[in-house]
Amino acid sequence: MANAEQQSGKTVAFKIGLLGLGTVGTGVVEILNDCQGRQPLLSQVAIHRVGVRSPDKPRAVSLPPELLTTDLEAIVRDPAVAIIVELIGGLEPARSLILTAIANGKHIVTANKAVIARHGDEIYSAANQAGVYVLLEAAVGGGIPIIQPLKQTLSVNRIHRVAGIINGTTNYILTEMSQAGADFDTVLAEAQRLGYAEADPTADVDGFDAADKIAILASLAFGGRIRYEDISCEGIRPVSAADIRYAAGLGFAIKLLAIAQCDEHTQNRLQVRVQPSLVPKAHPLASVNGVYNAILVEGEPLGQVMFYGPGAGKGATASAVVADIANLIGLLAMSHADGLHPLYGCGHQHYCDVAPIAELVTRFYVRFFCGDESGVIGHIGTCFGQNAVSLESIVQTDTQDGIAELVVVTHDVREGNFRAALAEIHQLQALDNITIQSILRVL
Repeated sequence: MANAEQQSGKTVAFKIGLLGLGTVGTGVVEILNDCQGRQPLLSQVAIHRVGVRSPDKPRAVSLPPELLTTDLEAIVRDPAVAIIVELIGGLEPARSLILTAIANGKHIVTANKAVIARHGDEIYSAANQAGVYVLLEAAVGGGIPIIQPLKQTLSVNRIHRVAGIINGTTNYILTEMSQAGADFDTVLAEAQRLGYAEADPTADVDGFDAADKIAILASLAFGGRIRYEDISCEGIRPVSAADIRYAAGLGFAIKLLAIAQCDEHTQNRLQVRVQPSLVPKAHPLASVNGVYNAILVEGEPLGQVMFYGPGAGKGATASAVVADIANLIGLLAMSHADGLHPLYGCGHQHYCDVAPIAELVTRFYVRFFCGDESGVIGHIGTCFGQNAVSLESIVQTDTQDGIAELVVVTHDVREGNFRAALAEIHQLQALDNITIQSILRVL
């Protein structure tokens, strides 16, 4: 691809500065190199400069060498560039480069969920002041169109809940644990070997990646900014093959869910959380397997709608990035003299009131080990009852070497009451060597 000044045969109105030429960046260039049969607006753009770490590195995509530079700061300040496409990921230098670009009047397209979730406040405040757009369809769900639907089509609904499987790595691990009966460590090692999990899988398996994404979705769905520290976040490391087996016997699959909801159970306060959860097998999210993502939106009057598709990968993510570029071109061509288009800008300035996790009302699954003694089930049931925790079932599943294994499923209860009951159970002198193996919420 030639740069904007070298192109012939088409009118180039918008020049792009691309930060990062990794897997997704390469996919973006491939799409823009081959515009025939795609959105006609793409004929109005050209890649002007590309920021890379190593200009001499062999690449899978053809670009004139003069387009490549290691000076990313120069790209975001270049007066010829109208749109910055940020694909380097992480918090820094991405945050600083985005803010500098905004200060220089550039519109932003990004796939960086972490920088938006952690620093969206200052980024959007700066963008609103500068009168530029920040589009991020690729930041959540890969190629699944969810950001613009929440801003536009679904925005006429009163949203009650957004719940989804939005991390492909953890969904792959839980799927393999379920299908192969293997434990977490074994499946994680295989996922790393296949490239589905990073060498350091912390962001995925501990839920941080999903927390970044649900912060973005919650902000859009409920019309207010989300403080990242208000999100209750749990990962899948504690989930065992035994938990998956018992859950299947009870009619559930275990999935890492990211949930934002606001309804009568939360006294109309917003709750935002990431947690491994038991999902009824009849529920549409239970059948989402492998590296696929799915996002369920519930609102009034629409009811329930689910978005499903590949949650990552070069083609899926690059598709979402280029879609944002096309949307930007359309918006800029319309030249809104009265400010940013209300369906594409960031209109909310306040923070959502997020309720503490102790106020959550949900069902729980908990698995205990304790001494195999008479009255154990009665003692546990009494502790739950005294804390207003109603039990759906309590079953002794196995006994070995004098140690009993108990599985408890509750009705809908307040999380604070449930945790208080567990604290009392721990302190019961009548129960010998009691340990809690797993605690999971039930969707």
